[in-house]
Amino acid sequence: MLSNIDEADFEYTTTHDKYFNYCLWPYTPVAPVENKFRAVNLLFNSFKIAGIDKQALPIVQSIREEIGLFQTVWGIKWLGNRLVWEFYFYDYQRRERNISMQRVLEAIAPYIRCNVSPKDNFPYFMFSLDIDAELVAGTRPLETIHMYIGNPGSTVSSGIAYAISDHQTQLENFYFFFNTAQQLSDVASKICCSAHVDCQQIDIYQILWTELQNCQTICLANKQKCDTIYFSGINVDQLLIFLTKLGYPTKIIEFVKTNRVKLSHLLYDVGFDYRAEEKNIVILKSGYYGIF
Repeated sequence: MLSNIDEADFEYTTTHDKYFNYCLWPYTPVAPVENKFRAVNLLFNSFKIAGIDKQALPIVQSIREEIGLFQTVWGIKWLGNRLVWEFYFYDYQRRERNISMQRVLEAIAPYIRCNVSPKDNFPYFMFSLDIDAELVAGTRPLETIHMYIGNPGSTVSSGIAYAISDHQTQLENFYFFFNTAQQLSDVASKICCSAHVDCQQIDIYQILWTELQNCQTICLANKQKCDTIYFSGINVDQLLIFLTKLGYPTKIIEFVKTNRVKLSHLLYDVGFDYRAEEKNIVILKSGYYGIF
């Protein structure tokens, strides 16, 4: 079997495994789970491809030891020429939370220098940390934490993201979640309600990919310099379509292809940042998600 990580490093499913999407909402596996890969193997493989596995794996282990298995969402981001990552930490109890910024930052302190003070008095339900080769190598500190709070009054599930540093708090994004089976027309309307896309000039299906429309949930985000679409609850074949269409590194695509059967029980979440330039959509960044 072709692989980019050592056989001994693979993690296989157990009867105690839990399955969550990128919002840490549970789902039922879509195929038998026995002797299958955990989603974390995709993350480990990306570390190996980028050459940061020796620095990054201890960080993952430290987080797991502190808050447990299947509690962290990972995102593998492709910027067109390099890989970066993001780790997301949810606790929907908000101020009564168990998983706090302070707790996670203390867990990773032996590996990552942080210049940001936790904001644990705010009613956030999630926060995230950007991870890259420089951060795990210790050549730069963590200078921003992304904090997500609710958006009361929205007619759909919604959130607001802020970038937190020790110098300022800056608004980043608004997120809106739609049930694809029931609200696809609302998704189309929301895509066209944008300062970055003129739907009289742009074919909306450059954004609302036909190949992924049978997903469970579509999330749309309004960001400062672009918009974003996320397709949640796609299968491994749709993941391959996504990775191939967006030009991910060959070793990432081949890993998924070769291990397709061992990854077929999982559902995946994917997304991309976009804006219009004349009559075409330009994709600025994309990502796919899982848990560890």
